[in-house]
Amino acid sequence: MIGRSPEHVYDEYAGRRAGILRALTTDVDAFFAECDPEKHNLCLYGEPDGSWVVDLPAEEVPPEIPEPALGINFARDGMQRKDWLALVAVHSDSWLLALAFYKGARLDKEQRERLFTLINGLPTCYEVVSGQAGKAKKAAAAAAAAAVPQPRKRGTDAAGGRPQQRTRVDDGAAAAADDDGWQDGEGDPCPGCGDLYRTDVFWIECDRCKVWWCGRCAKMTEAKAEKTPIWHCGKCGGR
Repeated sequence: MIGRSPEHVYDEYAGRRAGILRALTTDVDAFFAECDPEKHNLCLYGEPDGSWVVDLPAEEVPPEIPEPALGINFARDGMQRKDWLALVAVHSDSWLLALAFYKGARLDKEQRERLFTLINGLPTCYEVVSGQAGKAKKAAAAAAAAAVPQPRKRGTDAAGGRPQQRTRVDDGAAAAADDDGWQDGEGDPCPGCGDLYRTDVFWIECDRCKVWWCGRCAKMTEAKAEKTPIWHCGKCGGR
């Protein structure tokens, strides 16, 4: 515990959250297949490095650290798929918060407030999986439509091979045609980590499925994008 800070705890939280979101979104078919109801009680673990695994719970009683919800595979075939994924997301949020505050139990009051502020800056897994995060982003964008427009660098132009420049729509006629405040209707969270768009982070659009990814999850930078005329996300088979 020596040297632990709110930022250290948050980094682990964010990594585990990214892994869970990957299981529930981009890797959902593989996740669904691993949650076979014929198997023993299974748990969904998000790892600090952003990966995920479906596995048996820890054998220690009590466990060394808080454990995820047990037996998520048993409800898989008894619910609609989207409802089951939303349920797993809610239980995963509960586990992530429990684990974060277990790790930060020895922080002082100000540090705990800092930790919660960092965590609360991200949408929950449930908000991402259910689509509420995207709706909240669009509502915020519409509310800020009168703000000074800023360049939005996201993706590549397949014709010219250069990052596209996207700016906020401010005139009444255009805004009426696009009520989320962006020219191309973007605003959904990154399917890899669930983070919402920020002007200081590079994003890229898959030229096949037209889904936007943050540069970290896409393993792409603006410099690389300028040299990549066409880019496909991992779900669409890579470049």
